[in-house]
Amino acid sequence: MAKSTHPPIVQISLDLQTLGDAIPTAETAVRAGVDWLEVGTPLILGEGLHAVEALHKKFPKHPLVADLKTMDAGFLECEMMAKAGAACVVVMSRAHEGTIRGAVKAGQKYGVKVMADIMLEKDYVKAAKWCESLGADYIIHHIGFDERHVEKGKSPMTDLKKVVEAVKIPVQAVGGLSIEQAIECPKVGAPLVVIGAPLAVQDHQFAPGPELEKILREICEKVHAQG
Repeated sequence: MAKSTHPPIVQISLDLQTLGDAIPTAETAVRAGVDWLEVGTPLILGEGLHAVEALHKKFPKHPLVADLKTMDAGFLECEMMAKAGAACVVVMSRAHEGTIRGAVKAGQKYGVKVMADIMLEKDYVKAAKWCESLGADYIIHHIGFDERHVEKGKSPMTDLKKVVEAVKIPVQAVGGLSIEQAIECPKVGAPLVVIGAPLAVQDHQFAPGPELEKILREICEKVHAQG
């Protein structure tokens, strides 16, 4: 399997509902060496565009991923997030082709990368190749929160290698991974490692502080060493 040319990065998913919680957590993550900050769906729902604007202002050197899970109005939603300071937006592969193309068009206009989330697809490989053909910059192989709690044992690791080998663009695996599995993702060819509230820290409280910083620092060191 060809090694991805994208450097391994660590992205923290700020799946928190308020900026009051998200900013201290982001500060901890940045000190620990995290590369990208994800404005999680709960944070976008709770704070809207203001969350993207506030995090961009606070951490201008850290790319922001806006996890909109866009299903319609691809151009508009990408445009709005780009103007607020996002570096990447997430569109769902199960959206209409026009939605994905719209997001890609806006991304090209505003210099924003489009991440296509293939959650709930029956054929992950087919979906990943299709999104790549439409101009997506990244593929997210995602097993959703509800999905993996109903379908016990379901994991993105099962088909990750197949997805990675099917496309030329970088792949990210999300959902139900242990910290150890997340750290191993670059070795499978998926260089974008996500650490989030449901994952982080399974046996630890997901809150800013010395313990979270220590955990994230160790993760960053192990992931970055694979570059």
